[in-house]
Order: sequence, then structure tokens, then C-alpha cells
Amino acid sequence: MKKLAINGGQKIKTELFPEYVTVGQEEIKAVERVIKSGKLSRFLGVWHEDFYGGEEIRKLESEWAEYFNVKHAIAVNSATSGLYCAVGASGAGPGDEVIVSPFTMTASATAALVYNAIPVFADIEEDYFCLDPNSIEERLTERTKAIIVVDIFGQPYDAERINAIAKKHNLIVIEDAAQAPGAKYKDKFAGTLGDIGVFSLNYHKHIHCGEGSLVVTDNDELADKIRLIRNHAEAVVEAKGYSSLVNMLGFNYRMTELEAAVAREQLKKLNGLLDKRLENVEYLCNELSKIPCLKIGKVRKNCKHAFYDLPIKFDKKIAGVFRDKFVNAIASELMPFKLRENEGVAIGSGYVKPLYLEPMYQNLIAYGDKGCPFKCTMYKGELNYSKGICPVTERMHYEELFSMEFMLPSMTKNDMDDVIRAFNKVWENREELI
Repeated sequence: MKKLAINGGQKIKTELFPEYVTVGQEEIKAVERVIKSGKLSRFLGVWHEDFYGGEEIRKLESEWAEYFNVKHAIAVNSATSGLYCAVGASGAGPGDEVIVSPFTMTASATAALVYNAIPVFADIEEDYFCLDPNSIEERLTERTKAIIVVDIFGQPYDAERINAIAKKHNLIVIEDAAQAPGAKYKDKFAGTLGDIGVFSLNYHKHIHCGEGSLVVTDNDELADKIRLIRNHAEAVVEAKGYSSLVNMLGFNYRMTELEAAVAREQLKKLNGLLDKRLENVEYLCNELSKIPCLKIGKVRKNCKHAFYDLPIKFDKKIAGVFRDKFVNAIASELMPFKLRENEGVAIGSGYVKPLYLEPMYQNLIAYGDKGCPFKCTMYKGELNYSKGICPVTERMHYEELFSMEFMLPSMTKNDMDDVIRAFNKVWENREELI
């Protein structure tokens, strides 16, 4: 008789995992306060006192800047918008290149395309999965304008080496810290390690307000540009007396007062939620590291990881089966989270397909049907989006890496014990998968 659930055996877990809900009475009261004020948004897209938003926006920005010990925090409606603002503020444009990660959510790369700059993909690190400084150096050209680093899974990027490369070549470092609120490199928070940092308040993240983002910087000029791009820059520069028109085509990236009020309450909860997440990671890793074919993702020296996901490397030679079969068997033993039933069990092989293999890059079509900006006459570089340009990324995605969310703060010890039992069951009965 088969023992594994994937083959018809009995599942380890038959009830849904507990929902991860961070909103409560505090957020309800905050929303009620805003509703009663009648001011759900205070932004005006002209040079006016309300160009910078209303009371909740300004308080959120002040509180976020204080928490993360940074000079400027600018609220926008999503981390995607925040990345677009950051690239715009960097001055990148047609003919320029921006070095990006292929192992991340797509907006971390398309942010360059918004300004008709060309994304150049560098490879990731073997152990930490962030951009590899050596690969960045190999991709540098006279056209390079900025580097978008990603604190993937909550791991801070190699700030010391990459910042040094950027300084040497006069490049802007944009840090995508969407998955890393509260993470640290030495005594500095992730998100504050580069020239511009972008946090996410999307509902999947550590804390959230539905959709939203804070963009942070210590640079006054960059902060000014980000605020302008956020709110119809082209309509404001003349009245504001702003002389540079580079990338001053603005957008509506404004956060509402309702979202800001919720985000203010969520920020107060970050420390406790992160502590619980780290506690759960430690418990899971102590047990899962005993399984010979698994290698828990490393934490960079002098860093505090935020563990948006728990990444694990799989050794098929030791296991005797392919990663995907093993991971699918684990998933069959477990259940989804409440409120996320339609997403399936929170474990998956790889992460994202290397971005350069997506149709847009393979077909060189973004704006219109003429191949812009890839075939723009202002671009003098040589494009290479072929398979094999980032071998570590491809190996991690297609063969070795998997990740899971069973360290969420809502998970109890009993819940995590079910996860551990599922892993041990599949390991001990892996011959059923051969």
C-alpha cells in the first residue's frame, strides 16, 4: 500500500493552516477616523499646499522615516510605482542601461523600460540569491546608469561590494526592499542601504495596507524628484521653480488617506510580527536541516534576514528524485492557508522564471510594434536575453531551489510540526517517487 498522499495515501494535514491577518481593531479605528473626517485623499496635482498630500500621508511619511532612520520617506500607491519613481529620479532614459536581477518580481526590471532604458540582467549569488557583485561588474558599460538590487526573500544585498562598484562608476543604487522590512545589514535597515529604497505594503507582505509603498532616501534632490514624479510633475515644475525637466513627466502614484492610516497602525506591529517570523524560521530549520537532501538558505554575515519566504536548496543526487516530484509530494501532504485557499499549498519549486526568458524580452516588444525601446536608434549596446546568460539563476529556478511560507507568524508549533512530519514522511518514502 502506498504511504504518500500524492499516491493515494493519507495526508498529514487535513485542516487549513491559520490565516495570516495583521489588521485588527486598531486599523478599523484608524479607517473610521478618516471616514468621519470626510477627507479620503488630500492630494492636488498642482503646486499647492496639498501637493504633498493630507495629514495621514504626512504622518505616515514622518513615522516611517523615523523608524527606518532615514531623511525622507515618500508614500506611493504601490512598490511598482515606487520603483518607477526611483528609476525616473536616477535620470535613466533612452540609450541608458540599468542592471537588474532576473530572479524577482517583474517590476524590478520593467522599471527601467518605463523610461526607455534597457534592463541588463546580472546573475545571482549561489548562496544568498541576491545580485552577484562579480556578475554586475561583468555587465557594466559606459551606458550603465543605475543598479536595481533586490533583497530577495528578505535577504539584504551585498551592500558593501555593490555600493563600492556604484561609487566607482557614479551609479545610482535602487534597493527593492519589498520583501525585507526590518531586515538589517550591520546597523542599517534594508531599504536604506542604497541611494533609494522601495518598500511594499501589498497584502502578501509582512505588513500591509492592501496596496502601497514607501520610497526612502537621504538625498534631498532625489526625494524632490520622487515627489514630483509621484504627482503630475509636468504640471508643477514651473510653479515650483524646478529647473531640470529630465524625467519630469509625472504620474498619479498617490496613496489615499485611508491606506496611510492603516499603514501607520501596521508599522507599529512590524517588530512583533518579524520576531515571530524569525522564531518560526529557527524552529523549522532546526528540524528540516536534519534531512540530508535539504540545505537551508544561508544568511549573509552581519545581516538580519526578514524571511518573506523560507528558501531551501534541494540536492537531487542525495534524494534520488527530482526536486519537483519531492516538492509536489510535500504539497500533497499539506493544506493551503485560510483566506488563500485558491492559491494552493504555500510551497513551490523555483521562484520566478528568469525574467529575460519572458515573451517581452524574447520578442523585443514593449512599446508599440517597432521594438521600442530595445531597437531604439539611441541605444548603441548589444542585447543578450538568451537562455544561459545567468546560469546560477537558471539552475536555482529549474533544478535546486524551492521556497515556502510555513514560517508565517500565524503558524503554531503544532502547525509547523505537521510541516516537519510531511517532509520526513516524503523523505522516508521517497522510493515511491522514483
